Amino acid sequence: MSSVVEAMTDLLNLPETLEKLLHSASRHDGGGGRGGVANFPADILDTPKEYVFYLDVPGLSKSDIQVTVEEENTLVIKSNGKRKREEGEEEGCKYIRLERRPPQKLTRKFRLPDNCNVSAISAKCENGVLTVVVEKLPPPPKSKSIEVAIS
Repeated sequence: MSSVVEAMTDLLNLPETLEKLLHSASRHDGGGGRGGVANFPADILDTPKEYVFYLDVPGLSKSDIQVTVEEENTLVIKSNGKRKREEGEEEGCKYIRLERRPPQKLTRKFRLPDNCNVSAISAKCENGVLTVVVEKLPPPPKSKSIEVAIS
C-alpha cells in the first residue's frame, strides 16, 4: 500500500520537479528565479514634462510595493514578495499543490537624469501595472546675448 502512495506522490510532484529544474536553469541566465531577487519588467516613456515608468506587478497590491529615491537620483522600486492567505483558507489547512507563483522579492533601480524633480514623484498601481511619474525640472533659462555698442 505504501508503495502505491509513494508512486502517486511522485506522479503528483512531477510538474514541481520539472519547474524547479527549469527555474534553476533560468537563474544561471540572469532570469532570476524563485527564492532570489528578480526584476520588474519596465517601460519608460520620456515626455516633454515628465518621465513615466510602467512596471508589470501582477498579483501585487499597492501595499506590497515600496517606491523610494536613494542617493538623490536613484529611483528604487521594491516588493517583499510574501504570499498572503487566500480568503476562506482556515488555520490548520495546508495546500496539496501550489502551482500559482507567489510574488517574488522584486527590486528595480533606475538612475534618474539631472533634470528630474525628485520631490515631485507620484505612483499608482492598477490592474497589475505600477505607474510611476517623475516630473522634470523646468529647463534652465537660456542665456541672452546682448550686443553692446562700442563708442
